[in-house]
Parts: sequence; structure tokens; C-alpha cells
Amino acid sequence: MSDTREEVRNLESLPVGSLRLIPLESCKTLGEKVDNFLVKWRKERESEHKDSLYFAGYERDSYILDAKVPRFGTGEAKGMVKESVRGADIYIMVDVCNHSLTYSLCGKQNYMSPDDHYQDLKRVIAAIGGKARRITVIMPFLYESRQHKRSSRESLDCAIALQELTSMGVDNIITFDAHDPRVQNAIPLHGFETVQPVYQFIKGLCKNVSDIQIDKEHMMVISPDEGAMSRAIYFANVLGVDMGTFYKRRDYSRIVDGRNPIVAHEFLGTSVEGKDVMVLDDMISSGDSVLEVAAELKARKANRIFISTTFGLFTNGLEKFDKAYEDGLIYRVLTTNLVYQSPELLNREWYINCDMSKYIAYIIDTLNHDCSISDLLNPNDRIQKLLKNYGFKKEE
Repeated sequence: MSDTREEVRNLESLPVGSLRLIPLESCKTLGEKVDNFLVKWRKERESEHKDSLYFAGYERDSYILDAKVPRFGTGEAKGMVKESVRGADIYIMVDVCNHSLTYSLCGKQNYMSPDDHYQDLKRVIAAIGGKARRITVIMPFLYESRQHKRSSRESLDCAIALQELTSMGVDNIITFDAHDPRVQNAIPLHGFETVQPVYQFIKGLCKNVSDIQIDKEHMMVISPDEGAMSRAIYFANVLGVDMGTFYKRRDYSRIVDGRNPIVAHEFLGTSVEGKDVMVLDDMISSGDSVLEVAAELKARKANRIFISTTFGLFTNGLEKFDKAYEDGLIYRVLTTNLVYQSPELLNREWYINCDMSKYIAYIIDTLNHDCSISDLLNPNDRIQKLLKNYGFKKEE
């Protein structure tokens, strides 16, 4: 099934500036995929203005700009941009969760943390030196976004980071599935978009599970906690299936690993017996929560359990998911390639990778032409078309 969306996209308006990408080392693989789409589309696209001065640099063999962040022996670093950026419309891509990169610190190997990636982002922005026409930061996992509100005397690093980036000259920030989108209130006069990968999840499910049946009798969407409710409600509504939710009963008298421990998961919703179940969340960190929810659903006689999260961090390794798969607790896990994926994860039988590169390329291409991305942010039409192509009809 070919995706003909690019053919009907009207991008005749003038570009804001010459399009350039800076995927930092943490986001190199994803950035190269995005670049390939942009190169292909712009070579194929017909426009009466293509030969005009305003379209100078519109077609390139690559839109990736040569930028580096070399380090000294002490671990200190500097940002370097090795090409002209004057008048360019720059999109910087960074994955703050990439834990695979290292640098030398006084002769010892040091792994890069989210703080290191964030500092490298600022170094590149500083190297641009205000000469670009516009800077957009694409940060799929929003830096420090899990700490999204103050409940005592504590830092609010995400809000500070957003203010810091905009004060350095960043015009727009694009993120995916922000833990709490209200953090954008820290920069009310700047662009902030949080994008949901719902379409890619449904596409990944239909493409990789041939016997899936999407209707009220055979499928149900589950929110693992109250925080993921809006995501699950939207997902259930576009598919035309029922939804259920768990809420976490916590012990507020104790704090373990920085949070109140969960005593039990209580379920609200109709029966899941015999149904395939899609559990939706924003991230898998250790994986304890989603696996506990899967166990609760199995105890309620659910059929196959699919876990879909935007970010598969797997901070405690893959072994517990291997065991859950072997025990028949989970059937498939779907996450995106917005954050680093280890080769071991990509080779797991239970894993489905949902590629976001084409979607990001659409967003960049559209924004560069200064066109609205509202239809890209609301994928309902594309989802219904996809379901129809796979022979599913939404129940009203």
C-alpha cells in the first residue's frame, strides 16, 4: 500500500529560508532517514518558482549541515558549525536519551547523559550565533519532562530548559508525546508542538499482526494510569473500540527510588475477557508498571496483550520482557525510533519498530514552506484511510 500523501500536499508557498538539518550525533540515524525523504521529495516536486532566487538551495543532495561537537581531554566541549548558516531555516535534532555514546574524560570512557546531550544542543545553537533566519529544535523526548510540576521546594528543569533555549534564539520546539504538555506555559510566546504517533502505532499493528481484528467484540484499549487517559480515549475513539483504565493505589507514607511505591492497580472498565488488548503509555522506563498491568489483564482473561509506548527506554534491560513474552504475558511491544534503540531490542521477536522519520520529514518540509501543520497533528483522516485499506470499518 503506497502512501500518496506527498502527491496531494500543496507546498507552493515560498520557503522561509534555505532548509538545513543538524542532527546531533545522538540523532544521526533518524536524521539521515529524514534527510533521504526530503531529498527525494524536493527532486520530484514540480514548482513554477523552482528557478527563482527565492528557491535557491531548494534542491540538494543532502540538507544535513556540517556541525561538530569535539571534546577536550577534560571532557569539556565546543560546538562548531563548518558551513554558512546565514539566512537558513535550521532544524536541529537531538535525542537526549541516547545512552550509547561515549567520550573520553581524563583517559576514562564516560557515557553521555541527557545533561550532556542538552549541553551539546546549546553549544550548536551558540555556534550558529544568531545568523540563521529561524531555528527549530526537534527534541522527541523532551529534556527533563518527567519532572513537569513543583510539589515542594524542588527544581523544574524542563521549564528552565525551554526558557533557556528560547532566550538563545530558538523559535520553535517540536517534541513528541510530552509527559505533560502544560510545561509549554513556560514559553507562552514561542512555538511549542507536542506530536502524538497514533497513526504510526496503528500502521505498525496492522502491518505486523495479520490476524488482528479491530472492532468492539475483539479489541479494547487500556490506559495503565490516569495520566494516559486522554491518549487512550483518542485511540479508542478513532478505532471505534471500548476503553478501560487502571489507577495506581500508592503508599504515600514512603518514598522508594524517588517516588511513592504502587500498592495495587485497580481496574475501571468493561470486561476484557477473550479480547486483544492495547495498553498505551508515553514511555517504558523500567517496564514494571506496564508488566504489572499486563499481569492484571491476563488475570481478567484478556487474550493477546500489545504494549504501545512512544519511547522505549528499557532502563533496566530487556530480560523481564523476554520472560513476560515466554510466559505468554505479553504478545508484542510497539515503540518508535524517536529514541535510541539497541541492536538487541531490534532483534527481539516480540518487538515492533514504528518508524517516525517520514512523519518528521513531512513536518519539516511543511514548516519550511511556512504552511500549517494542523492536519499533520490530527491524523484521524489518515487513520480512517489506513483502516479502510486493511479492510476495517470503524463502528459508530
